[in-house]
Amino acid sequence: MSNDRYTSPLSERYASKEMQYIFSPDKKFKTWRSLWIALAEAENELGLLNEEGGPAVTEEQIEELKAHAEDINYEVAKEREKLVRHDVMSHVYAYGVQCPKAAGIIHLGATSCYVGDNTDVIIMTEALNLIRKKLLNVMGELSKFALKYKDLPTLAFTHFQPAQPTTVGKRATLWLQEFFMDFEDVEYVLSTMKLLGSKGTTGTQASFMELFDGDEEKVKALDKRIAEKMGFEACFPVSGQTYSRKLDTRVLNVLAGIAASAHKFSNDIRLLQHLKEIEEPFEKNQIGSSAMAYKRNPMRSERIASLARYVMSDVTNGMFTSACQWFERTLDDSANKRISIPEGFLATDGILDLLLNVVDGLVVYDKVIEKRLLSELPFMATENIMMDAVKAGGNRQELHERIRELSMEAGKNVKQYGKENNLLELIAEDSSFPVGLEELQSAMQPEKYVGRAPSQVEEFIKEVIAPVLEANRDSLGMKAEINV
Repeated sequence: MSNDRYTSPLSERYASKEMQYIFSPDKKFKTWRSLWIALAEAENELGLLNEEGGPAVTEEQIEELKAHAEDINYEVAKEREKLVRHDVMSHVYAYGVQCPKAAGIIHLGATSCYVGDNTDVIIMTEALNLIRKKLLNVMGELSKFALKYKDLPTLAFTHFQPAQPTTVGKRATLWLQEFFMDFEDVEYVLSTMKLLGSKGTTGTQASFMELFDGDEEKVKALDKRIAEKMGFEACFPVSGQTYSRKLDTRVLNVLAGIAASAHKFSNDIRLLQHLKEIEEPFEKNQIGSSAMAYKRNPMRSERIASLARYVMSDVTNGMFTSACQWFERTLDDSANKRISIPEGFLATDGILDLLLNVVDGLVVYDKVIEKRLLSELPFMATENIMMDAVKAGGNRQELHERIRELSMEAGKNVKQYGKENNLLELIAEDSSFPVGLEELQSAMQPEKYVGRAPSQVEEFIKEVIAPVLEANRDSLGMKAEINV
């Protein structure tokens, strides 16, 4: 690391080494060479001929290209680029220096976007597969957490005001469901990823029509073979010089969706940590505050939120780039794509590592949860109390009004005077309700008020999540490394 120049915190602090390599120059240029090999192989297999009637691309040339697919002579390419100011042609030249027999057929018939755009799609696909894997692991850990705490009653909140009880596990399924929706989006986008193929300067494949003497079937087959060799099912059926930048927008939208789900999760954890009900992991020697030694700040959840905001805002880059392309191609996409796509992935990768770390180490304080719930439960139980009084012959409307008055009085005692919630005592003393204090207190069992929450947890995980995890069990078991 150099201390005298800017380095991206996405690399230094947040993204994994695996994701960083996917967007590294080495990965890009090795993919370029793989694409040049695929093009040469396809042209050879389809019988491309030279002017003498012999093979324009020979097996010997292809073997020479393969022999130097990995050992890129970067210094040669760098010096050449200073001269010609063109990165693709600089690497064509450098590859040719290593492969003198094949030098004349490298990049034959192609334009720069053949390697540039196809590589972008290949790299985004690989990066999405890593995102998919990490998302599966987050879902797996959240599933374990939800099942473990499916029966633990907790005070639910609407508008962050006390509401009918739920369970800790049921709340976790709300987070889990949103990540599952993101997983479905990732699956869909992965299923639609296509290469640009070999479309030429304006997408008409005119250069390849010239090479193959107007044989359309061979030109069509060229695209198909290149796709197969690079591990794809198909190429875009039509394009300009580039693949539609709409694809970048689609990919960034998926990343932003994951970021939004992560942000919601992190907000909830931060609020729960404030309530002292659930905390994110806190290391033995971790310092929460430079001034207040007692503090245990939810710094990982805060970091999730911070990175998530960046990814959500990054979507607009793809939108503007897609919207601003002129006709068959303009170059105002290039500089933006070099930043927005890699950094969107690097940030999302960092978010998922943080998520996995937090979910795997969540600390639940059940006594605090129980105390808060019991302090509010009398208010939650009033509907049942009122119904029982109606069954004993009371008037529903009159009882509802009396319950409201007593609830207001108990709330005043809590809020204005700092007293304990005495609603049960007030009800027991009121002649409108034929029930004693002991009977009311015995009814204050939180599990009676959580509805189907435990069953919902079991059903959701069994019917929706477990089949996905089982189908991808080889991808599970990841542990996240947090740099700072």
